[in-house]
Amino acid sequence: MSLSVVRFLLASLACAAVLPPAVPACAAEVPESARGLSFSEALALLQVRNRDVQLAQRGVEVAQADTLSARARPNPNLSINALSIHPRIGAGPGTDSNNSVDAIVQLSQTFERGSKRELRGETTRFAFEAARGDLADALRQGSVVLAGAYYDLLLAQERVRITEDTAALLAKTVGAAELRLKAGDIAPSDLSRIRVDQLRAENERRSAAADRDRARLALAYVIGLDAEAPYLFATDAWPAAGEVARMNAQAAVEARADVRAAALRVQAAEKARDLARALRSRDVTLAAQYESFPGQPANNTIGFGVSVPLFLNYNYEGEIRRGEVNLQAAYDALERTRALAVADVNRAWSDLASARERVQRYDAGLLKEAQRAADAAEFAYRNGALGVIDLLDARRIHAATRNDAAAARADLARALIAWQAATAPYTPSP
Repeated sequence: MSLSVVRFLLASLACAAVLPPAVPACAAEVPESARGLSFSEALALLQVRNRDVQLAQRGVEVAQADTLSARARPNPNLSINALSIHPRIGAGPGTDSNNSVDAIVQLSQTFERGSKRELRGETTRFAFEAARGDLADALRQGSVVLAGAYYDLLLAQERVRITEDTAALLAKTVGAAELRLKAGDIAPSDLSRIRVDQLRAENERRSAAADRDRARLALAYVIGLDAEAPYLFATDAWPAAGEVARMNAQAAVEARADVRAAALRVQAAEKARDLARALRSRDVTLAAQYESFPGQPANNTIGFGVSVPLFLNYNYEGEIRRGEVNLQAAYDALERTRALAVADVNRAWSDLASARERVQRYDAGLLKEAQRAADAAEFAYRNGALGVIDLLDARRIHAATRNDAAAARADLARALIAWQAATAPYTPSP
């Protein structure tokens, strides 16, 4: 793996530390049967086990192999010919002078002109560097996909915890309500409402557990741990909503891996066009031969030859035109990649700013107010100052607020990684 790819991974790892963790997630305690996984560990697995990254690595290896063949000179040709074979007597020893075979051994070598070998080498070199850029971009995009899968699992774990807390609280409330019903303190309808909410909470808990299992499968696929999917458990904490400096989108995209790879492909296309034009430079083939006459050693001879192609019927117009079209297509692809990169940077910043504002509102008081309202409702209900319907409504609002806060924190975590990936510079290693 190149040094630039390692630097990109380190930059991605630093993304999670841009804002210090403030709110612990539900991963504080990892179950004994679970495989605890931090985001940094998941990034390391992404590099070596992700299927898209592995395909990009194979592309680098193929491009590297192409550079080896492109630099090679044409191989010489050796030919051996038999002449003067009598049609009736044939070949072989005998007294008849015609019963013999003349032999010609020829060695030929083609010499390329028009700097073809150098142009092939330059074309494949730029293509190789572009493939390395594709690998870095696969890691960049993979980190965004990984962030989505990882924080989806962390969010699913948090929702499981919230639903379990709600179900446990309602179970206690049902027990207390049954005692109050026996004492004649509440009506049977109140107990029925609490039991309905308890059953709903159980359904929500089961649904949250199913979402967690699906999130595990998605994360396992991204990091290539499919066999361990049922045991994966995210251990990181939610990042806090701190300050992040905005970068100039146009300046940021020029250093991105995808834009650099597209620019390198333009250079490769330029060399490929020049190589197509060089086809009009005639290659020269030189040959040397030795002719042997069995039984007549005094007549053995040597000879030399030169051959060049004659462009009488075709002058490589199609190859040259194709090279020019491919060059224009490479320019178009570069402009398209730049435009998409600018949009990606701007979208990433917008998502990050929106997520930060949402999390800040929850941290600034929304969660505390929801908790205070739920506590007040519990106190009022215990003292007979609040009906069961109002109590259940307060609990639903509190649980919904906690779920929304967890979703906002997941959005912030994903937006942080997306922003880091959108602005991550790529510097090809020597």
